Amino acid sequence: MDAPIAPVRFDTAVVGGGPAGLVAAVGLALAGARTALVARRQPYGDNRTTALLGPSIDLLTELGVWERCVHQACAVRVMRLIDDTGRLVRAPEVDFHSAEIGQDVFGYNIENQHLVEALEARAAELANLTRFDDDAAKIVCGDDEVAIATHGGAALHVRLLVGADGRHSPSRTAAGIAIERRPLDQVAVTFNVAHSRPHNEVSTEFHTTVGQCVFVPLPGQRCGVVWINRPAEAQRLLALADNALSAAIERRSHAILGAMRIDGPRNAFPLAFEKAETFGRRRTALVGESAHVAPPVGAQGLNMGVRDAGDIARIIGEALHRGEDIGSDAVLARYGRARRGDVGMRVMAIDIANRSLLTDFLPAQMLRAAGMHLVGRVGPLRRLAMREGLATGWRAH
Repeated sequence: MDAPIAPVRFDTAVVGGGPAGLVAAVGLALAGARTALVARRQPYGDNRTTALLGPSIDLLTELGVWERCVHQACAVRVMRLIDDTGRLVRAPEVDFHSAEIGQDVFGYNIENQHLVEALEARAAELANLTRFDDDAAKIVCGDDEVAIATHGGAALHVRLLVGADGRHSPSRTAAGIAIERRPLDQVAVTFNVAHSRPHNEVSTEFHTTVGQCVFVPLPGQRCGVVWINRPAEAQRLLALADNALSAAIERRSHAILGAMRIDGPRNAFPLAFEKAETFGRRRTALVGESAHVAPPVGAQGLNMGVRDAGDIARIIGEALHRGEDIGSDAVLARYGRARRGDVGMRVMAIDIANRSLLTDFLPAQMLRAAGMHLVGRVGPLRRLAMREGLATGWRAH
């Protein structure tokens, strides 16, 4: 009979190798935690892009990641919102300019595969970050430590587990953290396009009766597209040949970017709101989609996950400096306070924006149009909206 494998001990382990998990692993290692990253190395699975906003860029710069991928990103200096519902009551077009709030850019749009490659390269440089190129097969959360067994037979014991393993998070399940889910009757179809006219670093968002259709600039004359539709229409679009889908998205954009050509594959993602009942319990902290899921509105999704990762790394670094038990209820509660307000307010704002767009209730349409008019025309409100869209506000410590 083979002898049992002796466990390897770390301060923390991050389970999950997506962008939020990689940011957490790099941040924790740089904060002084002996960190294990349990995630299989594999190419990023789809063609999605992310508009990384100012605070996310700042964090990636601090971690030594941004310099590796900035040349593959495109600045976003203007955000344009267009009511394309065709309803009797419509909101005015609103253009937000980063210069109005003293910023050169709102952020940068980058293909997620390039961001992950930069994060992987940075992670490989860190002496106190050990990579287990495997998936977690079993997670047991105890009073004093978390035990992780991988499919390949490795055994890890850690004081804190960071669950970054997505919507169906095994880490969340092991910690006994419940999730509240509200599916939406919407599907996001994502793909990239090449176009004949320059985008001039303007992100354009068309509001339709079934959701948003967003064109976010990429390097060259290219954009990343997120086109939200009802499920049946999304399936129809997925089945189109490239030339037919090119014609369809050109019509949807009213040809503002000229002739369009599909550039690469397309994917579809059913939309939902999901929220974990707590950000941490039983020596487990949740980041990214393990903790919260929202529709891709206002470039908030991955940016919230990056802020989760930045906050857990900062809080654990402070706890290590003080000699605290980094997996204790007190430290996890500190992390929860840091994230609860930021995520809660932004998810609520996304929900209100989505509901107000989809509703056929005329008074609600009038309120939405009036609100957009005020935000578009009243300087202090414009600047407040822009700053809140970028900032990590509503944070409690």
